[in-house]
Amino acid sequence: MFWVLFLLVAWAGVLTSCTLLLRAAARAAEPPAGAAAHHHDELNLYEAAYLAGGPARVADLTLLSMHRQRRLLLAHTGWATVVDPVGRDAHERSVLGAFGPGGQSPVPELRSTVAADEPVRALAERLGEAGLALPAGTLLGVGNGVRAVRAATLLVLAMAAAALAAPAEGSTTTTVLAWFALPLMLSAGCLAIARFEAHPYSRWASPAGQRLLRTLERERGAGEPLTTVAVRGVRAVADPGLRAALGCGNRGWIPRQRGH
Repeated sequence: MFWVLFLLVAWAGVLTSCTLLLRAAARAAEPPAGAAAHHHDELNLYEAAYLAGGPARVADLTLLSMHRQRRLLLAHTGWATVVDPVGRDAHERSVLGAFGPGGQSPVPELRSTVAADEPVRALAERLGEAGLALPAGTLLGVGNGVRAVRAATLLVLAMAAAALAAPAEGSTTTTVLAWFALPLMLSAGCLAIARFEAHPYSRWASPAGQRLLRTLERERGAGEPLTTVAVRGVRAVADPGLRAALGCGNRGWIPRQRGH
C-alpha cells in the first residue's frame, strides 16, 4: 500500500492550505480594536465608492460627478477637459491637479494619478480605522490562502496520479480514487465556499462595510445615478459615450487625442 504515502502528502497539503485560508478569513471578519460604529446615512459617496471598488472607483466617481455638474467634459474618445478649474473638495482638487497645463488629459492617466493621491489614501485610512475597509495585509492574506488551496487541489490530483502509477498491492483503482476524493472534495468545497461568500464588495470592504453598502444600494441606489455608479461601477452608467470615456484604460490602452 505504497500509495498511502501519496495520500498522506495530499492530506497534509489540503489541511495546511485550508487552515491558512480560514485563519485569513477569520481575521478579515474581525473588526479592528476601537472601530467606530457607522450608519448607512453617514456613508458618503466617496466612501461607498472606495468600499465597493477601491481607489479607481473613487476616481471614476469624482470624474463623473464633475462631468454631471458641467465642470469637466468627458469625451467618448477617452479624453477629459477642464471647464471649471475650481475644486469643491479634496478629491476634485486632486483631479484638477492631475491635468496638464493645457487643461486636457487622458482619462486613464487621471484615474491612476487620482487613485494614488493623498485624498484617497486618507479615505482608505479612515475607513480602515472605522472597521469598514479591509487592511492591505488582510487582503494579501486572504489572497494567499485562496492560492494555497488551489495549489493543494492540484497537489491532490498529482498525488492521485502518482498513486495510480504505484503498485496497488491488492487495492483496486476505485478504492484508491475514493480515498483521494476526500481531500479533493475538501479543497474544492473550501474554494466554493470562499467564492460563494465573496461578495462583489469583499475585496475592499469588511463584512461591516459590505452590510452598509447593501443597505445604501437598497435604499438610495434606484433613484440616485451617482450612488449606483459608486456601488456598481462604470457599467452602471446609462450614456454609452460617457461609459466609453470612463471605460478607457480598463482594457489596457490609453487613447491618443485626434490630430496628435
